[in-house]
Amino acid sequence: MVVEKRTEEAAYNAPRPYSQLEMMVIASSRLLQDRERVLVGTGLPLVGAGLAKNIHAKDMVVIMEAVAFDSDPQALPFCVADPRAVYKTRWVPTAIEVMGQFLQSGKIDVGFLGGAQVDKYGNINSTIIGNYHNPRKRFEGSGGASDIAGLSKRTIIIMVHEPKRFVEEVDYITSTGWKCRSFDGNLLVDRDELGLGGGPDAVVSTMGVMKFDKSSKEMYVQYYYAHLGVTVEKIQQATSFDIDISRAKPMDPPTSIELEVLRKKVDPEGIYMKY
Repeated sequence: MVVEKRTEEAAYNAPRPYSQLEMMVIASSRLLQDRERVLVGTGLPLVGAGLAKNIHAKDMVVIMEAVAFDSDPQALPFCVADPRAVYKTRWVPTAIEVMGQFLQSGKIDVGFLGGAQVDKYGNINSTIIGNYHNPRKRFEGSGGASDIAGLSKRTIIIMVHEPKRFVEEVDYITSTGWKCRSFDGNLLVDRDELGLGGGPDAVVSTMGVMKFDKSSKEMYVQYYYAHLGVTVEKIQQATSFDIDISRAKPMDPPTSIELEVLRKKVDPEGIYMKY
């Protein structure tokens, strides 16, 4: 999503240098809209949502799975259950209230998630690498990510862009994309055949922003960070499946305001940004 035209040209004169990690978070924040209810996962989704709320989506409601509804933390929460998130919150819900009453009743506009792998249909793996019964690596698993991806009106995924992460087929489907396993586990079927609405809206990476074709449901490159030296050829090389680059456009670089708020207010300790 190209950031809307600013009335002040100076807003585009961003200080340099800035990192691909910073650009990724800024690009993800631009996808969030005012007045949306956004259910965030632990990690970079917390940073992207915090940035959006501090700049262009001040009336956006940020919801954390087990601790806060529309809070205004003074410091970045370490996870979605961090008590720091409770500061100035309007409500401290239980996980049952968030995941049950809000999510299952269709009141969550955006699910904002990360993961270890994503495939061309937007399926996310945050469970294991390798065979499920004898994995090379085991992660924390779904938490609420499966529910969030299955029941939000749209899902935004944020992830470092590497061949081992952008894969033809994820090792395990933790969170459902546009085409996922049938109930018997043997076939890939459209998510609506499983009774699921919503679906992945975008994958934001350290190289660009990917969307999904309305017909094939496959991932394609919408924007790439040309100002950081990223090319569509480099995106192809960092992706383990054949990704469509024919619609790719350069994305606007960070503004001075975006970088200043990110560095000085949203994550000044470098909890996730690693300054």
